[in-house]
Amino acid sequence: MIIIKSINKLKKEVNFKANIGFVPTMGALHKGHLSLIESSKKKCQKTLVSIFVNPSQFNRENDYKKYPKNISKDIKILKKAKIDYVFIPHKNEIFKTKNTMKIKISSKDKILCGKFRDGHFEGVLGVINQLLKIIKAKYMFLGEKDYQQVYLIKKFIKNKFSTKVVKCKTIRDRNSLPYSSRNFLLEKSSLIKASKVSNKIKKFKYLIKKNLKNINKLKTIKKDIANSGINIEYLEIRNKFNLTNNINKKNLKVFIAYYINNVRLIDNY
Repeated sequence: MIIIKSINKLKKEVNFKANIGFVPTMGALHKGHLSLIESSKKKCQKTLVSIFVNPSQFNRENDYKKYPKNISKDIKILKKAKIDYVFIPHKNEIFKTKNTMKIKISSKDKILCGKFRDGHFEGVLGVINQLLKIIKAKYMFLGEKDYQQVYLIKKFIKNKFSTKVVKCKTIRDRNSLPYSSRNFLLEKSSLIKASKVSNKIKKFKYLIKKNLKNINKLKTIKKDIANSGINIEYLEIRNKFNLTNNINKKNLKVFIAYYINNVRLIDNY
């Protein structure tokens, strides 16, 4: 595994004419990231993982400062996973000027996390734009846990870059909670509470698929979750193909964002 910290070294070490798989991360690696890496290794000749905690996608400075970071542990995990390259750039390597840090999104995309995290997806697209200018990978592997993020990235890069997005399924622990770097910020009791939320929306999705009229139970589900001491940001049912409210049994998806002990978690089923 070659550790790369500059764009110059990246250009020297990596042959982007080969079939390269790219897994962008913000570190604090877990089983979800490892599943993306495994997907890349199966599909591509070489795999490149980036670790960059992108400041432009945090809408609260405190959230950025608190975000879990453990580079030495991440490097050990990546060595064990036998990836080919890890790119760990400094902020100045990625963002030469401030106006490259954000890319505008349309007002119709300001829903779900786009509504509640002002500037978040603008920052996500900003960093993806900069990374794909230098990492000319054939495929980029992204997890469905960040469903809206994957949707917006796919839409953004479609006619701009030749890199193709490979969407990978959400990896969950035995209690149905999706793996997330933010889980490292929670105690065991809070993780159990979060897993109950995941199971609740899983059952709710099953009920709606059985009978669309069960959508009327949305307020009751919301109340049940809130009564367990959880601060819900949103709980919505959307069309999984275009994120509109035009739903039926075949296209619906349930989305939730909530806080436990000031840690923001998201999930979808």
